[in-house]
Amino acid sequence: MNPVLEKIQKTGIIPVVVLNDVKDAEPLAKALIEGGLPCAEVTFRTDAAEESIRIMKEKFPEMLLGAGTVLTTEQVDRAVAAGAEFIVSPGLNPRIVKYCVEKNIPITPGCANASDIEQALENGLEVVKFFPAEPAGGLKMIKALAAPYVGVKFMPTGGISASNVRDYLAYDRIIACGGSWMVSGDLVKAGEFDKIKELTAEAAAIVKEMRG
Repeated sequence: MNPVLEKIQKTGIIPVVVLNDVKDAEPLAKALIEGGLPCAEVTFRTDAAEESIRIMKEKFPEMLLGAGTVLTTEQVDRAVAAGAEFIVSPGLNPRIVKYCVEKNIPITPGCANASDIEQALENGLEVVKFFPAEPAGGLKMIKALAAPYVGVKFMPTGGISASNVRDYLAYDRIIACGGSWMVSGDLVKAGEFDKIKELTAEAAAIVKEMRG
């Protein structure tokens, strides 16, 4: 497995972050590190995403940072230049996947059915994002897809919370879960970074409980 994907597997839960203001990047990163999850998928849905990744990487070079909701090759370039080490997309865009593979940039595209997974395999991928996890059938669907595709591992995101993440982490074909419950937009907007640290610590404890 790619070394970046190995780091993701070791982390177990990837906080999925939406940042609307770059001033929140540094305190948020600090809260995640101190909480025990030194990793973030920063979604490219906002104008602050690129600069937020840059700030996080400069202040905390040990953080594993990815860019999420990446929809164009231009966003791939901007994200990587800012410090992103992996790319996540909501769906499987063959052009973006091929672009990342050619540049040796780890990418986990969103897959929700067998056809998506076959496209991922065609491009040499071994890990896919299962999205949207809960609405698309959850763990039951992942296990159904995993059966014929024995070499594929999954990173489910969407609808995962502290109440159901244990079930996902218990399945050995899941390398990590993406979740936003510990970094909700309301907490970030309110500047409640102590609460984010507390929720992150609880999430990190779940990973330790499930995986040792």
